[in-house]
Amino acid sequence: MKKAHLLISGRVQGVFYRAFTREVAESLGLKGWVRNLRDGRVEAVFEGDEDKISIAIERCKEGPPYAKVDSIEITWDEAEGYTDFEIKKTI
Repeated sequence: MKKAHLLISGRVQGVFYRAFTREVAESLGLKGWVRNLRDGRVEAVFEGDEDKISIAIERCKEGPPYAKVDSIEITWDEAEGYTDFEIKKTI
C-alpha cells in the first residue's frame, strides 16, 4: 500500500474538481481526501495500490470539464491507513 500526496495547480477550484477527484478515488477503491487551498490549488491524498494511484493521477491531470490543470506536484510515501475518501474543508 502506497500514499501519493498531490498539489494540483491551474483552474481547479469552482469547477467540481474535488467531487471529480472523490469519484475517481472511489471508482478505483482508493482512500484519502481532497480539499481546496486558499492559494487556488487543490490538495489531495490517495492511498492504495500504486498502479491504481497512478491511474487516479492521470485522470486528475485531465480533470472534469471546465478545469485546466497546469501542474501536479507528487510526493510518494507509505500509506497511513485511511478508511474512506472524503472532501475536507478549505484551509
